[in-house]
Amino acid sequence: MAFSIREYRPSDQHVVMSLFKDGIFEHVYPAFFKAMSHPDHIGVALSISMAGYVLGGSSYFQALLFGTAWAGLIYYCCHDIYEGYMMRRQSADMADIQASYLENPDNGFWVAETDINGQSKVVGMVGLAQDAGDGSYGEMCHMVVAFSWRRKNLGSQLTRKALDFCKERGFGRLILDVSSPQTAAISLFEKAGFSSTPQYVSIKRIYCILNVVTFNYLLFSCPLRNIKMYVRKEKCSHLEAGELSFKPLSRERLNPSASEELMPADF
Repeated sequence: MAFSIREYRPSDQHVVMSLFKDGIFEHVYPAFFKAMSHPDHIGVALSISMAGYVLGGSSYFQALLFGTAWAGLIYYCCHDIYEGYMMRRQSADMADIQASYLENPDNGFWVAETDINGQSKVVGMVGLAQDAGDGSYGEMCHMVVAFSWRRKNLGSQLTRKALDFCKERGFGRLILDVSSPQTAAISLFEKAGFSSTPQYVSIKRIYCILNVVTFNYLLFSCPLRNIKMYVRKEKCSHLEAGELSFKPLSRERLNPSASEELMPADF
């Protein structure tokens, strides 16, 4: 199956938002089942069911009712986690994708489309933003592939697009957050070369239900965009045509005094 990846257009907003919502809420049930299978939650469920059995006068119905109430609470928490995330992003960067990603040359947002019966259809997307700190790395977000188009290597193509963009911009690394129920995504990123090293990983536990792991892909040991070359301003008495000579700096002058004016040159 052939896919083409292009930059986001304003006309893509409706389908992109639909993909975004579907990609968020599909994790609610996996998160719920993962949480309910945790030993701590199994113990709590059994304790609550036993309490219902005792308080109900040896009533199995009461035990079932108490256990169901506990399961309902866990499901509500899982739904609340993902719904809260979706609403926060809808009121932030996803409220205006054009302004958030495309008006900044260090950000990007792309969609993947394929031809279906002679018409192009958007079936995937991915965003990338420069970190708000020193700007040395990129953060990948909102990578979603439509359910019926998965297992066709599209996720790998979108990941490669984000990595290539980071290299072009000179970012030192690419990071992304993945919640623990997203087992397919975790497998994809590990195969793509992402690692969870102690230096870059942050594992956050939300409501004691799921973990959020930050993966890292190292591109350059030293970010190219942060390499500075300081050139001392010199007044040249004359320049011969086609020739430019520099006076080498001594070891002492590599650490100039405050009176010497320096200018940074980024590359």
